[in-house]
Amino acid sequence: MFGATGALAAARGKHDIVTFAFFAAFTGVGGGTLRDLLIGAPVFWVARPGYLIVTLVAAVAVWVLGPRPFRERAIAWLDALGMAAYAVVGAAKATAAGVPPLSATAMGVLTAAFGGIIRDVLAGEPSILLRREIYLTAALLGAAVFVLSQWAGLSSLAAGLAGFAAAFALRAGALVFNWSLPSFRGRDDGG
Repeated sequence: MFGATGALAAARGKHDIVTFAFFAAFTGVGGGTLRDLLIGAPVFWVARPGYLIVTLVAAVAVWVLGPRPFRERAIAWLDALGMAAYAVVGAAKATAAGVPPLSATAMGVLTAAFGGIIRDVLAGEPSILLRREIYLTAALLGAAVFVLSQWAGLSSLAAGLAGFAAAFALRAGALVFNWSLPSFRGRDDGG
């Protein structure tokens, strides 16, 4: 899903197929790569290149499908699905590696958000972090629900489904209803 959003961002910029593949790969594996490096785990796609192959297939699919009017909405919804999934997967991998619950939750957020940040930087788009959308909050909710559900004794599958559902529901609500958190209203002291 994240690979497709990377390729769609390349399509928006009318890039060549190699750039499509580059954007798809960095978006698809970027967050998990950083997570693995931070928790001291082997980087997941190095020994299992199937992950890269999937991102390349997504890039080719977007290239072949060509221009479509629904592209912007497709990026947002695919990104929402990917964010929800990666928030849980990132937290799960960190938990399995013995990372404490709070840090595992942070690893879920990082896994969910970092690939999209890389995509936005490469595409010259404003980062999701700079937009007033509920995005990181949804990733945080999903990772936290997963970690807390496991701590409460739910199976990994049940905890994963609960975390995914929570993250996706919050992000979907933000997309449909334009939800956002209140912004900082600091005191203007004229100086």
